[in-house]
Amino acid sequence: MDKQFLVAQLAEHLRESVSTARKASQAAAETARDGATPAEKREDARVALEFSSLAKGQNARAARVAAELSTLETFRPARFPAKGPIGLGAIVEVEDGGQGRTFFFSPVGAGVELTGPGGDGFLSVVTPLSPIGKAVQGRHVGESVEVTVQGEPREWTITYIE
Repeated sequence: MDKQFLVAQLAEHLRESVSTARKASQAAAETARDGATPAEKREDARVALEFSSLAKGQNARAARVAAELSTLETFRPARFPAKGPIGLGAIVEVEDGGQGRTFFFSPVGAGVELTGPGGDGFLSVVTPLSPIGKAVQGRHVGESVEVTVQGEPREWTITYIE
């Protein structure tokens, strides 16, 4: 599978997230500054303060995602032996009671869902800091890992690494 395609898709997702956060920050800052008449502002200063806090939070979100994007732009996924061990850049398939799941092990972007080239399947992004990333890092095909998904413990068997 073309891993650079996955990296480019993830980068585009992060760019959209930065843009959305910046627009939300600007809108909240404008509302805090211009959203009420002077009399309304005196009467309810709490509203302006809340919108100001929202603007700061969205700015922080934009900065965090921009840093992730910067990390991703220098990331070059490696090829892995078919049996492992799993590391950054690996595509990992696991089986959970007959149900298969595929992950892309990336330095950033946890939780983002990607599509394979040509719409070939879905891959969830996991990072070394995520519970799934911690469970699979360094493992090999055939090994089982225990993970907690939505508060429920699961046992997965690693079936494929690329």
